[in-house]
Amino acid sequence: MNKVGRFLVLLLVTTVIFWGNATAQLPELPQSQTIGELELVATFDGAMPAGVTVSQEGRIFVTFPRWGDDVPYTVGEVIEGEVVAYPNAEINSNKEQPQSLLSVQSVVVDPNNRLWLLDTGRPLFEPASYGKPKLVGVDLQSNSVFQTILFPEDVALPTTYLNDVRFDLTRGTEGMAFITDSSSEGTNGIIVVDLATGESWRKLDRHPSTLAEANFVPRVEGQPLLNRPANSEPSYMTIGADGIAIANDSIYYCVLSGRQLYSVSLDALADKNLSDAEVAATVKDLGEKGASDGLESDSTGRIYITDYEHNAIRRRLPQAMAGTAETLVFDPRVLWPDTLSLGSDGYLYFIANQLHRQPGFHNGNDLREQPYSLFRIAVDARPVLLK
Repeated sequence: MNKVGRFLVLLLVTTVIFWGNATAQLPELPQSQTIGELELVATFDGAMPAGVTVSQEGRIFVTFPRWGDDVPYTVGEVIEGEVVAYPNAEINSNKEQPQSLLSVQSVVVDPNNRLWLLDTGRPLFEPASYGKPKLVGVDLQSNSVFQTILFPEDVALPTTYLNDVRFDLTRGTEGMAFITDSSSEGTNGIIVVDLATGESWRKLDRHPSTLAEANFVPRVEGQPLLNRPANSEPSYMTIGADGIAIANDSIYYCVLSGRQLYSVSLDALADKNLSDAEVAATVKDLGEKGASDGLESDSTGRIYITDYEHNAIRRRLPQAMAGTAETLVFDPRVLWPDTLSLGSDGYLYFIANQLHRQPGFHNGNDLREQPYSLFRIAVDARPVLLK
């Protein structure tokens, strides 16, 4: 070996020793601190979960929308850490029958402790048609369906995506349901259902507060999130009215593709005879609250807000300034907090499902890592029970 070769070898060895010693001597550096004491309730392999709700006795139900995963059942009950089809396997069979559950996005227990299943009727996001989108009521004592509400074609449009639902059983003779239409195609609004008659109508149809914000680009895990299907150009994510909560004589709601929180009068929404302009006159822009998926409320009027950009969940006081909500959860395991459900046991339950890692956002590459998680955190609060 010549002098130049020996010099290069010596330089390489010296560099390795120097950096090895430097690395070994590095101090432990400051890093972000987690917030909130999370409890892991259940994990899920296989299909990705989305919705969760908890009965007054503590029974836990979850949904698995048919977005592309192999989904043997779209509604399940978590029993001792395992999930079983609910209310039975047959109704979950995805058959083209009125009683079949096609792709359930949301499950919610109402103030009378009845379970409601919100079926988008859009497996693989195929267009909706009459008889497919529906609201199904299940008696938790008998575990049987007691009511199925279908939506007329001028209420559940071909592009409608029934996302989440809340109940006020003090209105009408048997109560009302309020549903967000989160369509990615701009046909957004809030659907109102009279539970006694099954009649339904749209409000705030295509109102700016229910539409995705223009050119919205969230940043999740440090990266801009755009639609990036395989072999296609990127595009903006345009998901409208999504999260919904009920409190203080108002419906609170937000679009998924945006950062504002809105409220609208319950009285106005429930009055079928009011025009959209009259309903819109009661809408309030409550300011920025972060990029959110699910919302929830408690009996004191506080609003719980997911923050999918920051692996967080926040709680907003009724008259709080925009952006001043307290942080209940900040944790790197909370990868896309989706649905929130406040149980009668004083715990806030939520799904973390890595929605942003799906193939449609990564050129066809599925970056999700199983298992998906169901967490809960004690919040010393009780759910809203309007009955």
